[in-house]
Amino acid sequence: MPNTLTRAVASAAVFNSSSRVYKYSMHLNTPRITALTDAALTPEQRQALAPVTAPNRPVLNIFRTFAHAPEALTRFLSWGNYILRGNSLAPREREIVILRTGYLCRSGYEWTQHVEIVRRGGMGDAEIAAIKTGAEAPGWSAADAALIRACDDLHERQFVSEPVWAALKAHFSERQCMDVVFTVGQYTQVSMMLNTFGVQLDEGQKLDPDLDARG
Repeated sequence: MPNTLTRAVASAAVFNSSSRVYKYSMHLNTPRITALTDAALTPEQRQALAPVTAPNRPVLNIFRTFAHAPEALTRFLSWGNYILRGNSLAPREREIVILRTGYLCRSGYEWTQHVEIVRRGGMGDAEIAAIKTGAEAPGWSAADAALIRACDDLHERQFVSEPVWAALKAHFSERQCMDVVFTVGQYTQVSMMLNTFGVQLDEGQKLDPDLDARG
């Protein structure tokens, strides 16, 4: 039993609550649930994957994995479409929330996917690094810092404290504040799935070394 416990502790993610420094963002090096190949798909699974299937664009491992449960994937995509396309937050603000949540959840897959998205949108390395540091990093506006603090509150206590809520309301509408909570909730759920199912990075992607071995 002591040896088993020692191995479990050694392989677990390490969290320093004062600095929010994490270790081992890819929890599993191999998938627990395999990403389905095209040849393995049932008609129902193909139908569920149709919204994320396009010519000359590979279907991501996240969707090929979730396709094991096609009804769940269909409903997941419906809510995810709201978060990514119906969200009242501006795209940059939405992605700050997604990246901070993915970082706090130690989801190497989610972080990698959305770093690519924000880089295409013009976010630079310094700002991406500041998301890891948190709201105290130099350069954030008061609105940006409020977004990050809301992510931290929701991650740590599943509740946005009164001072942080007041800071959000000073810069965002009521619906935007709701969408902050919706977005954190969605990407916390996604991170739990990715981490637990062992979804691996897609072909050509590399894990951020700062996430993989810090602390």
